[in-house]
Amino acid sequence: MTRAFLIVLDSVGCGGAPDAAAFGDAGANTLGHIAEACAAGRADHGRSGPLRLPVLDALGLGRAVALASGMAPPGLGAEPRARWGAATETSQGKDTPSGHWELAGVPVPWAWHYFDRRTPAFAPALTRRLAQAAGTDGILGNCHAAGIPIVRDLGAEHLRTGWPIVYTSVDSVLQIAAHEDAFGLDRLYRLCADIAPLAHNMRVGRVIARPFTGTEAEGFVRTGNRRDFAIAPPAPTLCDWVARAGGAVHAVGKINDIFSGRGITHVHKGRDDAALCDHLLRLAEGAEPGALVFANLVEFDTLYGHTRDVAGYARALETFDAFAARFLDRLRPGDLAIFTADHGNDPTAPGTDHTRERVPVLVHGAGAGEIGLRAFADVAASVASHLGVPAHGPGRSFLP
Repeated sequence: MTRAFLIVLDSVGCGGAPDAAAFGDAGANTLGHIAEACAAGRADHGRSGPLRLPVLDALGLGRAVALASGMAPPGLGAEPRARWGAATETSQGKDTPSGHWELAGVPVPWAWHYFDRRTPAFAPALTRRLAQAAGTDGILGNCHAAGIPIVRDLGAEHLRTGWPIVYTSVDSVLQIAAHEDAFGLDRLYRLCADIAPLAHNMRVGRVIARPFTGTEAEGFVRTGNRRDFAIAPPAPTLCDWVARAGGAVHAVGKINDIFSGRGITHVHKGRDDAALCDHLLRLAEGAEPGALVFANLVEFDTLYGHTRDVAGYARALETFDAFAARFLDRLRPGDLAIFTADHGNDPTAPGTDHTRERVPVLVHGAGAGEIGLRAFADVAASVASHLGVPAHGPGRSFLP
């Protein structure tokens, strides 16, 4: 029996979503604009020159960007040796659950709840419930914010008052930041778990625990102990299909959180993407026949997309490309590996939020050739076809 590896490079979009303007993202192109900035010498901090992604480009990355957006990305012009294309999302969001669920065969059937862009962002009843669950007299934040700046701005007040920092974004999300030592990591997790059912009933996709450490004098730093309390998918996903057929499902990174543990048989966490890549190397050598290895690598999004760090994003892509060569060398004959993304986060775009984009679909282990513009759900159908398990979603396999 063969195995399947589905690797989501969080936010590595390739432009061209036909409804991008409706989301305020007309013209966004994460990969295309990073490649342009590198070629123009505008991304030379910690690296230099054109974007160098020889492994991913040989899988069809440059062609996928051109197919999705019409842009020929500088430096990405290799003749593909794999199957390649791009995928378009149908769910009405540009968030992590929507993208991952649809890649796993289940488009989101409802409209997410988004919090008010004004301050305060949360209704008084929710604010009171948050403070009650935290055991405090109030909360800090209560606004739209990026995670790193709000912790920097409110971390000292959090230490003085003990109040949790609660904020949201353009996504359907409620984020709670607290100091791992002063507030307590387990206490933060309990707070998020207590609030999650209320948030999910509102159709808020995730409650996210955002622990940090540090002092006002030394600065505050978010840790790798983030935990997502996500609403459960509305129907069985690819993970359930494989598990019900008797296959192992290895969740690498935050996949277990995104799918609320459904259909997951093994969980592999790590403090950063480097640790998660180590898990992937180990699983490439040791995962069982018939297994699905489903991974999310989040740092493209959290460290470089939201902070609009073009050079950092380029460095992360180049680092992953070098890893991809080692990973592919460890796969067995008959294995399938798909590299894709869940949405965009163009570091050249205004603001700090995700961008509505198509995503590349690069397929190793299924011959070569263009698969065209596909639906996100086609990824799930293709993985299921490769593993020989029944698919129940709307997708169609692009495998030969």
